[in-house]
Amino acid sequence: VQLQASGGGLVQAGGSLRLSCAASGNIFKGNAMGWYRQAPGKQRELVASITSGGSSYYTDSVKGRFTISRDNAKNTVSLEMKSLKPEDTAVYFCNTPHTYVRQSLGDYWGQGTLVTVSS
Repeated sequence: VQLQASGGGLVQAGGSLRLSCAASGNIFKGNAMGWYRQAPGKQRELVASITSGGSSYYTDSVKGRFTISRDNAKNTVSLEMKSLKPEDTAVYFCNTPHTYVRQSLGDYWGQGTLVTVSS
């Protein structure tokens, strides 16, 4: 299983970042993919997801600021983040929202990528 998230960094509030994730075919193909984040001391939460057909979901706190996209030919999923806020600071992970798929592949999450938004 490969889930390689990249693109994080330090940005000022109001700034933008684009995260990318390269996934292996056994977790990507035919499955919805999502971006999760985990802030210090908090549980991991689903931020956005996109089906293989392109339908997307966003948690309320990022609607209008984040855009998720995927390239089915390259097995990649991206997250465009604009108007970043300090509360967006977290480690961001990509994975499929389908629990049974994750569990069948050992519930692997990769290292994620750190996003730090300064005020």
